[in-house]
Amino acid sequence: MVATHRAIPYLRVLGVDPAAAGPTGYGIVESDGRRCKMLHYGAFRVATKRQKEFSGAALQDVHALLCRLIEEFAPDVMAVESVFTALNMRTALRLAEVRGVVLLAAAQHGVTVHSYSPREVKASVAGYGHADKRQMQLMVRALLSMAETPEPADAADALAVALCHLQAEQARARFGLPDVRLLVKSRSLRGGPRTARSHETPVPIAGI
Repeated sequence: MVATHRAIPYLRVLGVDPAAAGPTGYGIVESDGRRCKMLHYGAFRVATKRQKEFSGAALQDVHALLCRLIEEFAPDVMAVESVFTALNMRTALRLAEVRGVVLLAAAQHGVTVHSYSPREVKASVAGYGHADKRQMQLMVRALLSMAETPEPADAADALAVALCHLQAEQARARFGLPDVRLLVKSRSLRGGPRTARSHETPVPIAGI
């Protein structure tokens, strides 16, 4: 059977790598179906003084950052790294809180969110599910034809999450695979069982 090739429209993805204590990485990548281009990236760390003001200061600032990025770059979708199950309970809960405000910012601006596990991102970008930070940085630099290695590693991770989603979408379009989101919506309209939330691709997600 010959695969059906469909045109892949421009797609702009905001990748986010939430962090429990360190910087939250972010990166915007755009693809025309053949090449990927980095538009912006960075890592946001809440100042210690700011964190001491009140318990939710860090969450408020991360939410405000994501809102600004969405409004400035108008991404088509957001790709977020999911919570890693090997984390201890306290760290996992803090990471889930940060991830929650990221998802809130997306929902408030009508941006669809896709979640990918750390292993999925590494396998997609580096071809190896246990690639280290340096390997990921070098692969992101190569795939995006960047003049310099993206720093810090948190920002490179966010760009990698965006690339992971773009590669998944390109594969779907190239081989004529159905859009899982549409299948889920169709099932919900028929009243059948739902296997995923309407705004998330049902990939294996470790965490909430």
